[in-house]
Amino acid sequence: MFKKIVNYFKACYDELMHKTSWPTRRELTHSAVIVLSASLIIALVVWLMDTVFKNLMDVVYSLGLS
Repeated sequence: MFKKIVNYFKACYDELMHKTSWPTRRELTHSAVIVLSASLIIALVVWLMDTVFKNLMDVVYSLGLS
């Protein structure tokens, strides 16, 4: 049983060190900038939709309570 576990960890190590292709620093930075930009754009769109909806609901409630 112990030998199977050791072989499993050796295979995992071999896979990560010799068979996996890791991104370069430049590729990683580029991907991070894209994710950050997309997140900010989505956050701005959600904020804009929330603001418009709030203002619309303020108008609807002010008309109903007059």
